[in-house]
Amino acid sequence: MTPEPDAYESLRRLRDQAEAQLAALEADLRGLFEASRSSNADDEHDPEGATIAFERAQLTAVLEATRRQLTELDSALARWVEGTYGICEDCGRPIPPERLAARPSARTCVGCAGRR
Repeated sequence: MTPEPDAYESLRRLRDQAEAQLAALEADLRGLFEASRSSNADDEHDPEGATIAFERAQLTAVLEATRRQLTELDSALARWVEGTYGICEDCGRPIPPERLAARPSARTCVGCAGRR
């Protein structure tokens, strides 16, 4: 099975978007750290401290998810170059186009993903 011809360009586009989102999130996190440093807020005693800590934790979690997404997309692009994109890593059968449309970086078919 050959992946859809536009799949590579779609993966590149998704990767570029993830990279841009990563840069924006990193800038937001730096801004949050700078703002909290300059405000001299005491997270433990300041009523706004819990909010600042929550925002920092939430932003950090989204940043990590975006980094994982970027890694997954890089891996999918590498599989495309190797000629293994769209082939289940567990059973070796083709990954249905519907799954790749929903999750372009999928490494496994739905059946194998359910067994992991």
